[in-house]
Order: sequence, then C-alpha cells, then structure tokens
Amino acid sequence: MTQPAGKGRLRLAFMGSPDFAVPALRALAVAHDVVAVYCQPPKPAGRGKHVHKCPVHEAAEALGIETRTPARLRPPAEAQAFAALGLDAAVVAAYGLILPPSFLEAPRRGCLNIHASLLPRWRGAAPIQAAILAGDAETGITVMQMDAGLDTGAMLLRAAIPIGPHDTAATIHDVLAQLGASLVLRALAENPPPVPQPEQGVTYAAKLAREDGRLDWTQDAAALDRRVRAFTPWPGTFTTRNGTVLKILAAELASGNGAPGTVLDDALTVACGTDALRLTRVQAPGGAAMEASAFLRGHPVPPGTVFGT
Repeated sequence: MTQPAGKGRLRLAFMGSPDFAVPALRALAVAHDVVAVYCQPPKPAGRGKHVHKCPVHEAAEALGIETRTPARLRPPAEAQAFAALGLDAAVVAAYGLILPPSFLEAPRRGCLNIHASLLPRWRGAAPIQAAILAGDAETGITVMQMDAGLDTGAMLLRAAIPIGPHDTAATIHDVLAQLGASLVLRALAENPPPVPQPEQGVTYAAKLAREDGRLDWTQDAAALDRRVRAFTPWPGTFTTRNGTVLKILAAELASGNGAPGTVLDDALTVACGTDALRLTRVQAPGGAAMEASAFLRGHPVPPGTVFGT
C-alpha cells in the first residue's frame, strides 16, 4: 500500500535517460517525492565496450531513488508495477521509449513531457538541432500533457529563448535543460489548463545519423555554418579529402569564392556554393581535436586542395 506524499509534495515517477533530463530529475527530487526513476538500460560503450549507465541512471542512484531499466514497457507486468506506484504524475524527458496507454493513464494527473522546442514546431527526436539547422531565431521548452501521439499532447506551459549566431546544439541544450527543470516545477505547482496545439505550423525533427554530418560544399556558407553548430557535439560534421575524413568541430563565415570545396588560402577557408567557410577547429582520424592553425603545422593543406573527394 502506497503512502501519501507530504503536504504540497506530489508522488512522482521520472522517466528520462540523457544529460538533458538530469537537471529536471534533481529539481523534482527536492520539491517532490520521486519514488521511481525509469531510464534506458546500461549499454556497452567506448573502445573497451564496457557497460555504462546513462546519466539519469547515475543521478538517480546518487539521489538514492529506485531505478528501473525495462527494455520494453508493453508487457502487462511492467504496467502493473508502474500502476502500483500510486503516482500523482509522471514526468518524462527524453526517455527513449514510447509510453503505452497503460502508462499514460496510470498517474492521477497523467504524464507530463518536457520537450525541447516551441511546439508544434519540431516535434520528434532532434528538436534542438533542427531549430539551429533551419535558422530559427528562437527555440524553447514546452511542457505538455502526454497523449498517444508523437509530441501531440496539449500544452501546459511554454518558454522561449533566442538562438544566437554562435550558439551550438551544446550551448542551447544546457540552457534548455535548466529551463525545462524550472518549467516542469511550475506546471506541477500551478496545474495550468491544457491548451491544444495549433494545427498550423507543425514540423518534425527526424532522428539523426552520423552521415547527416557530411558537409555538402555546394550549399551556401550560412547553411553549412548552421550545420556545424547544429551538429555540435553530435553527430558532428565532417568532410573528406582523397577518402580521408576530417572532422570539423568549429567554423566561421568568411569571404571568398571558388569552386565548392576548394581551399582558398592558408587558413583553411573553403569555398561554398555561395561565399566561404573557415574551419577553425578540426580533428584528423586518430588525432586530437585542435585549432586549425595547429593542425596545419603538422598536416599542410595547400590552397587548391579540394574537399569532398
């Protein structure tokens, strides 16, 4: 038999996996009674393929909260175990599994999702990257009441932040992670009325793959600059020269014209479909990340070199 939460405190489950979800978990653990955390199972990673726990798993253990890592949620036993928690609500942030109806309906106040976009723009798996890639002037957090659709639930609260000309997915991620933590606390405390998402303006952010980071030098420099920033740190961007991959960790817009992919000077300025992009931080296969000036001292790239080959 479950015990009631303390005055003003809700009995919650938290469901999330990556770094993005950790600030929300920590904030909720202070303000409410988080009785269980659901996250992705430990997985082998790195060169040694050692089994690693996801960031939420590690944070939950540090907080002393029971952690559950089911590979699937649809088995009846999982639904029964979740219902037995006697929850007021569940909070979901980049969990990685789709919640079946049995989970969505079990908590008294349902399941709330912290989504890293201003819905209905950029529903889906990679909203931060999509917003930068598209050149959006702003992005934000939407806390929504979950339903069976893909990020289609009614909105409870939204908050926006600007996207600056030098922002990367990493910088936006960190700001939104903190904003999501504060916004979900407000949603639980204020219990605002749900507002259906508008039917207009719906866009989708597809799941990313490493190959998406390949730079197409026929695109204009501004688009390639956004791609480098959007895909920092993952999946990263790269180009090739004679079949050898060069990772591009940072770049900046530059002046210059030439055949797309052609190196224009001794500072790794590369011609694009329109204008040029200067590579400022790069990494060769098996090498360390370094500033372009340091890289060029050990790996000369003379003007006229063509990338994308």
